[in-house]
Amino acid sequence: MSGFAKPALLKASAVVTWTEEADVVVVGMGIAGACAAIEAKAAGADVLVLERGSGVSGTTTNAAGHFYLGGGTPVQVACGFEDTAQDMYDYLTAVTPDPAPAKIRLYCDESVSHFHWLEAHGVPFDRSYYPYKSVVQPTRECLIWTGNEKVWPYREQAKPAPRGHKVAFDGEEGGGALAVQTLAAKAQELGVRALFDVRARELIADESGRIVGVRATHFDEVLFIKARRAVILAAGGFGMNLEMVAHYVPDLSPPTFVQGGPNDDGTSILLGMSAGGDVRNMEKPFITCPFYPPEQLLKGILVNKLGKRFVAEDSYHSRSAVISREQPDGICYLIVDASIFAYPRFAEMMNQQLVDGWESIAEMEAGLGLPPGSLVKTMGDYNFHAQSGQDPEFHKYPDWVAPLTNGPYAAFDLSVGKAVYTGFTLGGLAVSVDAEVLTPEGKPVPGLYAAGACASNIAQDSRGYASGTCIGEASFFGRRGGRHAARS
Repeated sequence: MSGFAKPALLKASAVVTWTEEADVVVVGMGIAGACAAIEAKAAGADVLVLERGSGVSGTTTNAAGHFYLGGGTPVQVACGFEDTAQDMYDYLTAVTPDPAPAKIRLYCDESVSHFHWLEAHGVPFDRSYYPYKSVVQPTRECLIWTGNEKVWPYREQAKPAPRGHKVAFDGEEGGGALAVQTLAAKAQELGVRALFDVRARELIADESGRIVGVRATHFDEVLFIKARRAVILAAGGFGMNLEMVAHYVPDLSPPTFVQGGPNDDGTSILLGMSAGGDVRNMEKPFITCPFYPPEQLLKGILVNKLGKRFVAEDSYHSRSAVISREQPDGICYLIVDASIFAYPRFAEMMNQQLVDGWESIAEMEAGLGLPPGSLVKTMGDYNFHAQSGQDPEFHKYPDWVAPLTNGPYAAFDLSVGKAVYTGFTLGGLAVSVDAEVLTPEGKPVPGLYAAGACASNIAQDSRGYASGTCIGEASFFGRRGGRHAARS
């Protein structure tokens, strides 16, 4: 489905013959679709999944496999971390721009039971902790800090705890694929039917406006799939639809590189809109350009073209990245001294170039073309307070506060247009706590549900994002949608 035009909403009265039918029809066999299918089947529904790819797919298959879970999961307990559903709720509410209290409350209160459900359905998690500040564990340790839990002011609004649960898989990639493949296999083992190489084209509604089916294509064959109870949309975001990106979230247009699968073209969102569904948070992407690991680089400072700091450097990488992009002319430098010097782990991939080295701060200031005296003052103020472990300007966590006084000094260029910034879409269809697609008036579209990257739930922007939120909410609300759809 190319372009930004909404597909037509077909009338059931025009369908001569139904090719297939099921109680619940799920569009997409990613993490949300697989979880929805399992729960709908467990609730007694006959379930059919339509998958556009030739096999199990979805954005999660490209991810490391973090689930943002808390409230005292078995992994947290085994690793010696105390956490409560209330602390998790307080944190997510604090970092979310437009929090939906009912959704966040359910997600937090049922986080531990969701962990048990994932394990019961074959998703493996080790009882282990990765103690270093990193984008993703290079090994199979499970628990890691993946958000801004320790970043001011959030650490004062909720008791911090690590909540990133990585699927047991050696390496930085592959855990997401393992989770999806495991859950999809479980769905089919339970009797969920699946058709592959099938592309949803239009939704079908009856005279009352209830969604009762999908018109799809299997190569050149046209299929009319009847849904006796409901259709669940779970076919990903819209990052590969250039027209939708340009319209809704131009921050993801070049020079930013969009992440996602080839089928993240907005199909589910446009289908939902054709049935009267509303959209939320379409203009708020996830964007990043991580300058750590190694974690020692967090002791450096980020400065703009005015030679001033603008963010706590220990922020989660998407928070520091999006604020970096907002600086004058998008110019940003990472400043380090000899005691912490290292090349960023992703320096080559993200084109984070070493500008040069200088014997003094004044020479570095001149070499970077910063206003006279600006960097000298910034680093003088920072080093004065850092000697006593303080950062009164941005309240960086004490672990990452250290004076930068050991020359020579170096700068890495993280400026927009020079360093590579990547991201993906976060907005999608407005949905209820049970994944019902909602109209602009907040009323459910009868017979239509959505979950995963095509729905807007907890993850809303880069400032408040934590790794694992997308996969966590996709699986959680996918399950709720499957149960509710089976009963509808």
